[in-house]
Amino acid sequence: MIESTYLSDTRSGYDAIAPSYAETFRSELDDSPLDRAMLAGFAELVSDRHPDGRLIEVGSGPGHVAAYLQSLGMSIRGIDLSAAMVDLARREYPDVTFDVGEMGALDAADDSLAGLVAWYSIIHVPPAHLPPVFTEFHRVLATGGHLLVAFQVGDDVVHHDEAFGHQVSLDFRRLQPSAVAALLDEAGFDLTAELVRAPTPASAATKIPQACLIACKRP
Repeated sequence: MIESTYLSDTRSGYDAIAPSYAETFRSELDDSPLDRAMLAGFAELVSDRHPDGRLIEVGSGPGHVAAYLQSLGMSIRGIDLSAAMVDLARREYPDVTFDVGEMGALDAADDSLAGLVAWYSIIHVPPAHLPPVFTEFHRVLATGGHLLVAFQVGDDVVHHDEAFGHQVSLDFRRLQPSAVAALLDEAGFDLTAELVRAPTPASAATKIPQACLIACKRP
């Protein structure tokens, strides 16, 4: 099977920039109480429905979000397209399991997960591929399982040919919460919570609004 270009571009891009990217976003959650609150609320929702359930973070990158959720008592595994990111995450957080994988073809059984996190990872998925990705999330989640997605808000695509001094080809797709919520509804999810954070001019990473959605798999 021929791999989609966006997958190979995303993999090679993050392989190239992994150390610099990890260093830049190492303290991301330390500086964002609202992100921590959404992650903590998500963890509590998951635990209430499935106390001993397992979670996956797709696009886990350098591993800090998965490690934070584990610190809240979650049994979580991270997967990422980039082998370099996975190697880095394993070194940084040896108590968390990280594997190379692709969010559109998860190595998890049907109805086997209590929760799934896509923390700024669907931003690299072209619009035509989002419905099957959300269908895959629905497949692996148990009934009543929760999904958390985070992304930048907007309607544009930001393309980078260079990042952290490396030549890459990465598209960052900004999304509208209402559009994402509609796709989740079509995939079989009910929206549980929505947070849109205002831009933060002092932060290079958050000069535009940021969104977090939590959704639950319908019976």
